Parts: sequence; structure tokens; C-alpha cells
Amino acid sequence: MARRVRASNLETRTSRLKLPAAKKPVFVKVGPGVALGYRRNVTAGTWVARVADGKGGNWTQRVANADDFEEANGSTVLNFWQAQDRAKTLARGGSDEGDGKPVSVAQGLDSYEVDLQARGGDVRNVARIRVHLSNTLASKAVALLTFRDLRHWREGLSKRGLAPASVNRSANVFKAALNLAADHDTRIATRTAWETGLAGLPDAEQSRNVILAEGTILNIVDSAYQEVGDEFGLLVEVAAVTGARVSQLARLEVPDLQGDRADPRLMMPSSRKGRGRKRIERRPVPITASLAQRLQKATVARPAVAPLLTKADGSPWRQSDHTRPFQRAVTHAGLDPSAVTIYALRHSAIVRELLANVPIRVVASTHDSSVIMIEKTYSRFISDHSDALSRRALLDTVRRDRENVVPLMVR
Repeated sequence: MARRVRASNLETRTSRLKLPAAKKPVFVKVGPGVALGYRRNVTAGTWVARVADGKGGNWTQRVANADDFEEANGSTVLNFWQAQDRAKTLARGGSDEGDGKPVSVAQGLDSYEVDLQARGGDVRNVARIRVHLSNTLASKAVALLTFRDLRHWREGLSKRGLAPASVNRSANVFKAALNLAADHDTRIATRTAWETGLAGLPDAEQSRNVILAEGTILNIVDSAYQEVGDEFGLLVEVAAVTGARVSQLARLEVPDLQGDRADPRLMMPSSRKGRGRKRIERRPVPITASLAQRLQKATVARPAVAPLLTKADGSPWRQSDHTRPFQRAVTHAGLDPSAVTIYALRHSAIVRELLANVPIRVVASTHDSSVIMIEKTYSRFISDHSDALSRRALLDTVRRDRENVVPLMVR
């Protein structure tokens, strides 16, 4: 074990409480270029690490509260020896930050946002974390995060009214940002704090997807044309037929329509969901001949690089542009807009294919998903379908009348 430095004025709470309250900490050198400071407060004092940056300067970082009035717990409250070890841990290793200072939570989120932009991910995920982040937690070094810090943050989301599934999604984004910070800072020796503190809530992903009957979907499509307009009606019709996300439909271009074939289809761009660098690929998705004709008619004068689906003013669809118009269409169709969103068209299309005996892998590919997610999200419908298929192979054990039984001839 590495040698620990002794300091009679800081080792015990009795000696520390004899010091006068002051803003400037009392420091003791605990290693090469590393000092541990104690700031005497009116209430419990705080431990501060001071580390030389190798350029003639240094940086400081609050470590934890001192065990002046409560027992040390190894995380938020430390005794002198624990604080000394923590200061050395902070100073050990290196990071991608130019000043060598440990990465804070806020800096980790900034880096994750840049990483998402580079990979074509959804940077709004970071904004969802920042809005629920206190200044104290944002400024804390990732290396000093504790289970208690992160579990308190996760529980706070539930208290603010977020649904369990939303809590889990936010926690997963936060974990991804902290993992990236750990990848770039070797002083972050363990990821246990967020792996346990941000663990998912149980039974949070129970499917509450709205599945609509075909007649109801047709009513919504008609209402979109009649209540909002032809351009929006076309967007809703394509969403109903293909089950694609609006973000995918917005990236469709005129050449993606292959309507002159005997089996018309759209070359649907993939979404940006999932991990890793997302390269937009296109996969064939079948559409009806009548829909292909309407799309061809709507795009007669458009250049090849133009969007296939546009708003009435000719501009492309953007994020959430569809929300209020779809609410109008749903209301006009006599449905509850708070329950029926445009995603109901996607869920209904997937279930429609499953019940039509389309293999799950094909359903997953067509809808830019995975077999695991399809099975997880639509398990009830898959089970119903499997039951119907298995029932055809059941052995009928009803006893026949013995008089109708003809014995086999044995030679």
C-alpha cells in the first residue's frame, strides 16, 4: 500500500474544528504535485484536491465533505485518510482535456453531444438530460460520482412525473455520456456508480402501443386529406401503408419512388436510432399501386434531389411539424388525439404484418428495427399468432366409437 502522509491538524475532527472558519483551505502535500486541502466552514468542512498541471499552474477540485459532524460513508463524507486517497486518484492518469483537470458531468455531456453530431445521432437526447441536471451535479467530476448522486437524480425524474419508460431512456442517455467520459479520462477507474445508480426501472417497457383497426386507419387518412390538405394527407397515407417513422419519410427523395414497377415500392432511408455511427441506408418497402400513382402525380415537376413528401409551401417536413395537423385529423375522425399519435400507424402496420404471417425478421427489416425489439414490443400479438399456428397441429384425442375401429391384419 502506498505511504500515507500524516497531518496532525487535519487527521481528526477535533483538531480540524479548532481551525478558524476561512474561505482559503489549509493544504498538506500528499504526493508529487498533489495536495489535499481542508476548508473550514461554519458547518461541515470540505476536502479539496490541488493538482499541478505540469505547466507551472494547478487545478483544484472539491472532493467531498469532511466527517466533522457525521460518520464517513466512503462517498459523500470522507475522513482524512479517505480524502487523501481520493485526491491521489483524481491526480492519477490523464484525460483528453487540455488542462488535465478531471472531466465534469457538464463537460461529459458536451463531449457526448459533439460525438452524437459526428455520428449523425439525435442531439436532443443531451438536452433532455441537461434540463433535469442541477448545477451541483453538472459541475461534479465524473470520477467522483457516487451511486447516491445518480440514484437521487433518477428518482427525481420519477417525482417530476416522467413515465418509467421515459426515466429509463433518459438514464440510458446519461450512462452513454458518462461511459464516453470514462473512455477519455483514465482517472475514471470504475463505472459502477452509474451502472447501478442509473439501472433501469423494472417493468417500465410494458407495451402500451395503440393498435388501430384498418377501418379506423382509413378514416384517419381521409380526415388528413379533408381536414388538413393533400400534402399532409399524402404524408399520413405513406406512414399508414409503410409503417415508417416520420423522420424516415422526411428524408425520402423523388428517386426513392419506384412506381413504374409491377410491384411499386419506396427505397426507405434508415433512421438514426441505435448505437454506433449511423450511415443512412435505403431498403425497399412495398407500397400499393394507387399510392404510387398519387406520389408520381405529386412529384411530376420536382427535380431529382427534391424531397418526395413536402408541406404545402414546398418545404420539407421537419421534426414535430406533423404533431398538430395529425391531432386535427384524429379529432376529425372522432378519436382521442392524446391517445392516438402518428406512431399508432407504425404500430398498426407492424402488427398487421405479423398477423399476416410475415416472418419477424422481414418485419424488422422493413420497419428499420430488430427482431429483439419486435419481439419485445409486440410479444402479445406474436404469442396470439403463434397460438393460432400451433393450434393447427394439435392432436385430436377424442375417442372414436370402437365399432368404427378396424383391427390391422397381423401376419
